[in-house]
Amino acid sequence: MTTLPEHLQKELEEHFKKFKPNEKQKQEITKRIETLYEDAKIAPGEAIGIITAESFGEPSTQMTISSFHFAGVAEMNVTVGLVRLIEVFDARKKPSTPQMKLPLKAKYSKTSEMVKEVSMKIKETKLGDITEEISINVAKGSIEIILDKKKMRDTDIKLSHILTRLKESFKTLTLKELKDSISLKGKDEIKLSELYKLKEKAKTIHIAGLKGITQVLPIKDDDGYVIHTAGSNIEDALAMEEVDKSKITSNDVFEIAKVLGIEAARKAIINESLKVIKDQGLDIDIRHIIFLADVMTRGGVIKGVTRTGITGEKESVLARASFETPMKHIINATLIGERDDLNSVVENVIINQPVPLGTGLPGLVMKSNKK
Repeated sequence: MTTLPEHLQKELEEHFKKFKPNEKQKQEITKRIETLYEDAKIAPGEAIGIITAESFGEPSTQMTISSFHFAGVAEMNVTVGLVRLIEVFDARKKPSTPQMKLPLKAKYSKTSEMVKEVSMKIKETKLGDITEEISINVAKGSIEIILDKKKMRDTDIKLSHILTRLKESFKTLTLKELKDSISLKGKDEIKLSELYKLKEKAKTIHIAGLKGITQVLPIKDDDGYVIHTAGSNIEDALAMEEVDKSKITSNDVFEIAKVLGIEAARKAIINESLKVIKDQGLDIDIRHIIFLADVMTRGGVIKGVTRTGITGEKESVLARASFETPMKHIINATLIGERDDLNSVVENVIINQPVPLGTGLPGLVMKSNKK
């Protein structure tokens, strides 16, 4: 009978089926894994929070503060190093350089032309990208859009599609198709300042591609073509037939939580942290990263290691006050008559009591001799 948990036991049995060891070898392997498993267990009362903080704090002082740049492509920067690690653990709503990796299915990546075609379908095209000029006709009080026919051919965008998008965006304006341009005019007279605002809005209208994807870069690896993007839009990427949905990755943790759920976001926090640490040539035990990811996502939403995140939610008043803005926490606790049960480490250190860690964790009950 093995002492291993069920999921490890199943994994072990799958390996046995694959490699077919004899009975003696099976016993030896199981014994070694049980020893490793027992050694990896944390002793009750172990100060894992402090060890995790030390394990991150010391190596992160050696990290560089830089960003990685894809050669030959403007805007394709990826924030790496300490800056990225802070972004992940502070739970910033948007990464400074959002990025996706979209692996293509084999049948859509047979030739470089096919890959280029898919890339153009992924990159966002705004109206300003496919026009020669967008100007204001002061005499007529209208906006005139001159389209670039060559760019429209390159991006495979039809005039009918542009007209539909304009009608959706400018419901109060009248659309008129002229010989070489499109005219947008209000039913009533519009002020010049309003016309200027509408002209600027027209430039940013989404025409085709995935919203928010400013650059695409197809890269061939051992498994086929992967399209690296500047910008992230998982929801729309999942709807694309050409993309292998099971292998899409993004560095936007909050978007992952919104589209795929909190478990996927937890995994993304682990992956992003590991990637940063390995790229810097550092070695931090994965259990520290898993521990932090668990603490950040345990409530069903992502919370950063900040005063407004997990630190601000500690049940102890003294623990909250010891982090930042002590007066605010103490005054608020006084006003509502909050009680501190002194269950954790910090508050016991503050009032000079034994901390509930290590030998301070268990209580000792003694039977005394009546004599």
